[in-house]
Amino acid sequence: MPWYAVLVLLVAAERLAELTVARRNTAWSRRRGGVEYGRGHYPVMVALHTGLLAGCLAEVYGAGRPFQPALGWPMAALALAAQALRWWCIGTLGPRWNTRVIVVPGLPLVSAGPYALMRHPNYLAVVVEGAALPLVHGAWLTAACFTAADVPLLAVRLRCENAALGASAPPPAAPAATTP
Repeated sequence: MPWYAVLVLLVAAERLAELTVARRNTAWSRRRGGVEYGRGHYPVMVALHTGLLAGCLAEVYGAGRPFQPALGWPMAALALAAQALRWWCIGTLGPRWNTRVIVVPGLPLVSAGPYALMRHPNYLAVVVEGAALPLVHGAWLTAACFTAADVPLLAVRLRCENAALGASAPPPAAPAATTP
């Protein structure tokens, strides 16, 4: 079990790195007139994601969940893939990526990297990690509780983000003039 605690602590360290990047990107966005949306749900999101990490350790150690290789190794691969996808999103968005919903008015939507494949790939990473990380060591109760709480929160977050992106989208380009 000690290696699982190391894995969860590494994910916690990754979260701290995300917050450092987000703070820097918040300053970048605000200098460019960035507007924050959805402040009300942000503390709930932070608490839920902190609870995921705490729940992983509490359930594994408190309930004595055993490591089952047939489940644990595939879930470890999925948890690592979720981290890779998250950092691909961060790298693609550059200074526009944030843990908060901050939109700089007039900037076009990003359609490169994972955003060429889907509109909100970072949330796919969140969903996969929320199920996979606990299941690496059989913490099925944590996986189920996190998912049950995360689904409505993600619905709020997606509505907020889509509205924010729609409100700040640049106007469509005028059609090119044609000559007869």
